Amino acid sequence: MSDTFTVTARNGAARAGVLRTAHGEVRTPAFMPVGTKATVKSVDPDELHAVGAEIVLGNAYHLHFRPGEELVAELGGLHAFMGWDGAILTDSGGFQVFSLRDTVLAADDDGVTFRSVYDGSPERFTPELSARVQELLGSDVAMCLDICPPAGVSRAELEEAVRRTTTWAERQRDLPRARGQLRFAITQGGLDGELRRRSSEELVALDFDGYAIGGLSVGEHREPMFDATTDAAALLPEERPRYFMGIGDPEGVLEVIARGVDMFDCVLPTRTARTGSALTSEGRLNLRNARFARDERPLEEGCVCPACSRFGRAYIRHLVNQQEILGLRLLSLHNLRFLLDLVAAARQAIERGEFLTWKNEALSRAKGVDE
Repeated sequence: MSDTFTVTARNGAARAGVLRTAHGEVRTPAFMPVGTKATVKSVDPDELHAVGAEIVLGNAYHLHFRPGEELVAELGGLHAFMGWDGAILTDSGGFQVFSLRDTVLAADDDGVTFRSVYDGSPERFTPELSARVQELLGSDVAMCLDICPPAGVSRAELEEAVRRTTTWAERQRDLPRARGQLRFAITQGGLDGELRRRSSEELVALDFDGYAIGGLSVGEHREPMFDATTDAAALLPEERPRYFMGIGDPEGVLEVIARGVDMFDCVLPTRTARTGSALTSEGRLNLRNARFARDERPLEEGCVCPACSRFGRAYIRHLVNQQEILGLRLLSLHNLRFLLDLVAAARQAIERGEFLTWKNEALSRAKGVDE
């Protein structure tokens, strides 16, 4: 049994558990709101606690450039800097190889050279630098630097990403870390089962604190992605947490939980809010739609978020259409609360041994399209 992670219930492949970190326990399955630049956009730490968040995500790449890990360390570390006393996971900068690939100047076995998105200057990222940045930030979970190729690349490129990711993980395995900091490796291989197996076996042999499933949700079709997740999760140790990187829509979250994933993150709840849409049990509501102009109902019946407990759809629609910041904040709080409540309900269904039935009912209610 792992000292840091315990599976407390199983229902099929789905698991409920507890991840123990230097800043408290995180109940899994766990959705991590994304606070890329040391803030979940428009939401303060007390509000994050109130909507049910136990762990948030920060990004080592962006925080390295602004304000810099040395400054954050000088000011007491990332928790003190952003006023958040819960757990924090920091991404390594590896995802930027994918999301900002137009800024990548060179990649080799030593590391990756980026053109800074802030001032255009070249910046070299290596596994050692990524580990050092995250050590100084003081996050609870630090991710290894990896290569995340987009969907549709050749098998040779996938194979090279697997090889290089393992090589970098070997270099990061025993580097200094913050007190109590856990370190997760990231498996690659895309939809190629053989390469995914190779990546998983090589990284599991290095005995990390947890493992992420990387290289999915990067442009491939959904069903092959879910099939690959089933296989990828089964390759990872039972006694270690499993993290699917970059999924946050209700259907996707429930499907990866069903396949044995414990943790996941995405900007979707807050980004969707900033477009004027609400997540609900019956699908997304586009509050810009004229049919909500006189709708006094809450966004979601029974929801206790600040939006639903006090305001109706008509008022929130007014705020959104007038570009009032309050409207986007209320939708952000609602969407986070909705997704965190959904994950909490999934955990309870696993504990009751009724997850599959509960999941199918939840998905049948959701239309999954804007109204």
